[in-house]
Amino acid sequence: MPAKEQLARLVGDAMFDSDTCSRWLGMTLEEIRPGYARMRMPVRPEFLNGHGICHGGLMFTLADSTFAFACNSHNIPAVAAGCSIEFLKPVQGGDELMAEAHEQVVSGRHGLYDIRVTNRVGEIVAMFRGKSAQLKGQIIAADINQPTGAKTAD
Repeated sequence: MPAKEQLARLVGDAMFDSDTCSRWLGMTLEEIRPGYARMRMPVRPEFLNGHGICHGGLMFTLADSTFAFACNSHNIPAVAAGCSIEFLKPVQGGDELMAEAHEQVVSGRHGLYDIRVTNRVGEIVAMFRGKSAQLKGQIIAADINQPTGAKTAD
């Protein structure tokens, strides 16, 4: 595995271990690589709104979490500077949602990411766009030039 992909996986694992909200909601981080992340979330009965469909805020949360993993995958801390979502199709209880985040551009300290949310049969149910702002530092102590499995000094 290339060093940058391995680093993205290590960053994703560290972030997921600390992300109690995403884990509590039943999300799983299926794949992460530089500028990309894919997550899944079951639509549990308590996620349904007064219309009996998945609450939009929970669809947003899945997309936002996936965005966070993608924009932090370079091991530079990044936070949301803005985001929007378009809900395209209702989602029923018992379904499973998948979100895929793709980095579109990073320019200076800012990045743009598009996140597609699909249901179990692959229909697009929402589209999310996030703008990230990078902070100083690293998420994990790492040197991508070190051989696989090497640890950095503390």
